[in-house]
Amino acid sequence: MINNIQKFTFLAVVASLTITSCKKKGCTDIDAQNYSSEAEKDDGSCTFYNTPSTYAFTDAEGNSTVNYSGQEDRLNQLEEMTTYMKSGTSATISANAMRDMFYNEGDNGGGNFSFSSSKQLGNKCLFSDTSAFTAYMSDLAAASIDFASTASSGQAGTLTSGTSTYLFDANGIEQVQIIEKGLMGAVFMYQACNVYLSTANMNADNSEAVDPDAGEYYTNMEHYWDEAYGYFGAPIDFLTSTDSFRFWAKYCNSTDAQLSSNSIIMNAFLTGRAAIINNDFDTRDSQITIITDIWEKVSAAQAVIYLEGARDNFGTDNAKFLHELSEAYAFISNLKYAPLDTRTISITQINTLLDTTIGNNFWAVTTTDLTSAINEINAIYNF
Repeated sequence: MINNIQKFTFLAVVASLTITSCKKKGCTDIDAQNYSSEAEKDDGSCTFYNTPSTYAFTDAEGNSTVNYSGQEDRLNQLEEMTTYMKSGTSATISANAMRDMFYNEGDNGGGNFSFSSSKQLGNKCLFSDTSAFTAYMSDLAAASIDFASTASSGQAGTLTSGTSTYLFDANGIEQVQIIEKGLMGAVFMYQACNVYLSTANMNADNSEAVDPDAGEYYTNMEHYWDEAYGYFGAPIDFLTSTDSFRFWAKYCNSTDAQLSSNSIIMNAFLTGRAAIINNDFDTRDSQITIITDIWEKVSAAQAVIYLEGARDNFGTDNAKFLHELSEAYAFISNLKYAPLDTRTISITQINTLLDTTIGNNFWAVTTTDLTSAINEINAIYNF
């Protein structure tokens, strides 16, 4: 089990919570916020602002300035795509249907989505990733042809553990997990951490609402920040809610006992958004660092949790062993989507874990391999 990382948790929580009530940029009141030197004095320019406890922000007239509907559409698309992919445990599924959903053909996933939207997952991936995902879809479709067979080394098919049945390819890989968890990284994490919270988008206009007459009461900068939050998949009351955790929010909650990840990331999203409203860009930038750092750690910690689960089931429950190893593999791969300038793990370390320690034949993975991967991640992240 992951050890408590108390030092990181303490520092991150302090960084988020000590600015719940803070200053506007330029204020040097020592009671308003931490200050850089004893020589700073109150210059009379300080205006305090408060950070709300839920992700709800309004303008002076009470109009909501939050909108991340496009991100919600993509979360819904991946959810319905995953439901279709999992049906491969009892029927042959189509690679073309998965690609239609990935690229949202006809604005309804080629007729496979229950709703219409102009958004898509495919055009939010890096080009190099799109070819990889479509290849995974072909592998999944091919494996589903053998859904009635029992999976074994060299044989695609299904395995059951309790009430859960999983479809594996001939190498013991559950492609459903590689695709679903992979798109969580390639689209949701990548877009949030590398695009919407990037320097370029955080230099967007913050002086006026985009189009109040059309109901767009947010500035461009506010909107980019909101879109990053939308990809996180949490309800607006994440810290007090007990359900509706989707994708990354679900796994953030899974690692909360070890990382205090819920309060760290939510307070950073709230504090950064309040800072944008008040043109306090130093505080905004500090919260971006917190968000991208804890997001990466959630992926790493979740990988360890699944590696430990795979090791626990090794030799006794092949269905659970291969299922959890597939999830671990995807979460390790997702570490490459942490921003380059703040990423804790190197691409070389990621590739070594994936290609050498685990490899591409999961039937050949040993408990020694699993322990090695667990120890490597724990050492890199000081878990």
